Amino acid sequence: MIDNSYKWYPVYTKSRAEKKAYQELQKKNITCYLPLRRELRQWSDRKKWVEEPLFKSYVFVHISSKEYPEVLMTQGISRFVYFSSKIASMPQKQIEDLKLLLANGDELEIIEHEIEPGERVLINAGPFKGMIAELVSIKNKRSLVLKLEALGYAIHINTSMAYIEPLA
Repeated sequence: MIDNSYKWYPVYTKSRAEKKAYQELQKKNITCYLPLRRELRQWSDRKKWVEEPLFKSYVFVHISSKEYPEVLMTQGISRFVYFSSKIASMPQKQIEDLKLLLANGDELEIIEHEIEPGERVLINAGPFKGMIAELVSIKNKRSLVLKLEALGYAIHINTSMAYIEPLA
Protein backbone atom coordinates (compact mmCIF):
# COMPACT_ATOMS: atom_id res chain seq x y z
CA MET A 1 0.00 0.00 0.00
CA ILE A 2 1.48 3.33 -1.07
CA ASP A 3 0.89 6.34 1.16
CA ASN A 4 0.09 9.35 -1.05
CA SER A 5 -0.37 11.78 1.83
CA TYR A 6 2.17 14.56 2.17
CA LYS A 7 4.40 14.48 5.24
CA TRP A 8 7.57 16.20 6.42
CA TYR A 9 10.67 14.00 6.20
CA PRO A 10 14.19 14.77 7.42
CA VAL A 11 16.77 13.90 4.76
CA TYR A 12 20.47 13.53 5.35
CA THR A 13 22.73 15.60 3.11
CA LYS A 14 26.33 15.20 2.16
CA SER A 15 28.73 17.02 4.46
CA ARG A 16 28.35 20.81 4.28
CA ALA A 17 25.95 20.51 1.33
CA GLU A 18 22.75 21.60 3.07
CA LYS A 19 22.31 24.89 1.20
CA LYS A 20 23.14 23.37 -2.20
CA ALA A 21 20.73 20.46 -1.61
CA TYR A 22 18.04 22.93 -0.53
CA GLN A 23 18.50 24.98 -3.73
CA GLU A 24 18.40 21.84 -5.90
CA LEU A 25 15.19 20.67 -4.23
CA GLN A 26 13.62 24.09 -4.84
CA LYS A 27 14.61 23.88 -8.54
CA LYS A 28 12.61 20.63 -8.69
CA ASN A 29 9.61 22.39 -7.07
CA ILE A 30 9.82 20.16 -4.00
CA THR A 31 8.60 21.88 -0.84
CA CYS A 32 11.54 21.92 1.56
CA TYR A 33 12.79 23.69 4.65
CA LEU A 34 16.32 24.45 5.78
CA PRO A 35 16.37 26.04 9.25
CA LEU A 36 19.20 28.58 9.41
CA ARG A 37 20.71 30.56 12.27
CA ARG A 38 22.93 33.64 12.17
CA GLU A 39 26.41 33.15 13.53
CA LEU A 40 29.28 35.58 13.93
CA ARG A 41 32.39 34.07 12.33
CA GLN A 42 35.94 35.23 13.01
CA TRP A 43 38.55 35.21 10.26
CA SER A 44 42.11 36.41 10.70
CA ASP A 45 41.30 39.80 9.15
CA ARG A 46 37.60 40.32 9.87
CA LYS A 47 34.37 39.22 11.53
CA LYS A 48 31.27 38.47 9.52
CA TRP A 49 27.70 37.35 10.20
CA VAL A 50 26.88 34.18 8.25
CA GLU A 51 23.83 31.95 8.04
CA GLU A 52 24.58 28.38 9.08
CA PRO A 53 22.22 25.38 9.13
CA LEU A 54 20.69 24.85 12.56
CA PHE A 55 20.98 21.07 12.09
CA LYS A 56 24.15 20.04 10.31
CA SER A 57 23.59 17.68 7.35
CA TYR A 58 19.77 17.86 7.45
CA VAL A 59 17.09 19.32 5.19
CA PHE A 60 13.36 18.76 5.62
CA VAL A 61 11.12 17.90 2.65
CA HIS A 62 7.31 17.91 2.40
CA ILE A 63 6.49 15.09 0.00
CA SER A 64 4.41 11.98 -0.59
CA SER A 65 5.98 8.55 -0.96
CA LYS A 66 5.83 8.75 -4.77
CA GLU A 67 8.42 11.58 -4.62
CA TYR A 68 11.03 9.58 -2.64
CA PRO A 69 13.08 8.72 -5.75
CA GLU A 70 13.11 12.34 -6.97
CA VAL A 71 14.47 13.52 -3.61
CA LEU A 72 17.16 10.82 -3.57
CA MET A 73 18.26 11.80 -7.09
CA THR A 74 18.87 15.37 -5.97
CA GLN A 75 22.44 16.64 -5.88
CA GLY A 76 23.68 16.91 -2.29
CA ILE A 77 21.11 14.50 -0.81
CA SER A 78 22.59 11.38 0.73
CA ARG A 79 19.63 9.42 2.11
CA PHE A 80 16.41 9.51 4.08
CA VAL A 81 16.58 9.27 7.86
CA TYR A 82 15.28 5.94 9.15
CA PHE A 83 13.81 5.12 12.53
CA SER A 84 12.93 1.51 13.40
CA SER A 85 13.63 0.48 9.77
CA LYS A 86 11.02 2.93 8.40
CA ILE A 87 11.58 6.32 6.82
CA ALA A 88 11.17 8.81 9.65
CA SER A 89 8.53 11.51 9.28
CA MET A 90 7.85 14.57 11.38
CA PRO A 91 4.54 16.11 12.46
CA GLN A 92 3.58 19.33 10.68
CA LYS A 93 3.38 21.03 14.10
CA GLN A 94 7.08 20.42 14.81
CA ILE A 95 8.08 22.14 11.57
CA GLU A 96 5.71 25.05 12.30
CA ASP A 97 7.07 25.36 15.86
CA LEU A 98 10.64 25.35 14.54
CA LYS A 99 9.81 28.10 12.01
CA LEU A 100 8.13 30.14 14.75
CA LEU A 101 11.10 29.69 17.08
CA LEU A 102 13.56 30.82 14.41
CA ALA A 103 11.35 33.74 13.34
CA ASN A 104 11.55 35.05 16.91
CA GLY A 105 15.22 35.88 16.29
CA ASP A 106 16.53 34.36 19.52
CA GLU A 107 20.00 32.86 19.59
CA LEU A 108 19.69 29.07 19.32
CA GLU A 109 22.33 26.49 19.93
CA ILE A 110 22.07 22.74 19.38
CA ILE A 111 23.68 20.82 22.20
CA GLU A 112 24.79 17.24 21.73
CA HIS A 113 24.98 15.55 25.08
CA GLU A 114 28.12 13.74 26.15
CA ILE A 115 26.72 10.50 27.49
CA GLU A 116 28.87 7.63 28.69
CA PRO A 117 27.94 3.94 28.88
CA GLY A 118 26.35 3.14 32.23
CA GLU A 119 24.46 6.44 32.45
CA ARG A 120 20.68 6.57 32.75
CA VAL A 121 18.97 8.35 29.86
CA LEU A 122 15.51 9.50 28.82
CA ILE A 123 14.37 8.60 25.30
CA ASN A 124 12.76 11.66 23.64
CA ALA A 125 11.55 10.29 20.30
CA GLY A 126 10.30 7.17 18.58
CA PRO A 127 8.31 4.20 19.87
CA PHE A 128 10.15 4.22 23.22
CA LYS A 129 9.57 7.95 23.83
CA GLY A 130 9.36 8.77 27.52
CA MET A 131 11.07 5.58 28.66
CA ILE A 132 14.08 5.59 30.96
CA ALA A 133 16.99 3.40 29.94
CA GLU A 134 20.62 2.72 30.71
CA LEU A 135 23.10 3.35 27.90
CA VAL A 136 25.01 0.10 27.46
CA SER A 137 27.15 1.01 24.46
CA ILE A 138 27.49 3.40 21.54
CA LYS A 139 28.34 1.70 18.26
CA ASN A 140 28.40 5.08 16.50
CA LYS A 141 26.42 8.30 16.93
CA ARG A 142 23.36 6.66 15.34
CA SER A 143 23.49 3.12 16.74
CA LEU A 144 23.00 2.61 20.46
CA VAL A 145 22.40 -0.30 22.80
CA LEU A 146 20.03 0.66 25.60
CA LYS A 147 18.90 -1.37 28.60
CA LEU A 148 15.23 -0.55 29.02
CA GLU A 149 14.45 -0.53 32.72
CA ALA A 150 10.71 -0.93 32.21
CA LEU A 151 11.18 -4.05 30.09
CA GLY A 152 14.27 -5.43 31.82
CA TYR A 153 16.34 -6.18 28.74
CA ALA A 154 18.81 -4.50 26.40
CA ILE A 155 17.85 -3.52 22.87
CA HIS A 156 19.87 -2.29 19.91
CA ILE A 157 18.35 0.94 18.59
CA ASN A 158 19.31 2.79 15.43
CA THR A 159 18.64 6.36 16.47
CA SER A 160 20.49 9.60 16.89
CA MET A 161 22.21 10.64 20.10
CA ALA A 162 20.04 13.76 19.76
CA TYR A 163 16.98 11.66 20.71
CA ILE A 164 18.28 10.73 24.14
CA GLU A 165 19.28 12.91 27.05
CA PRO A 166 21.06 12.13 30.30
CA LEU A 167 19.02 12.05 33.48
CA ALA A 168 20.23 14.39 36.21
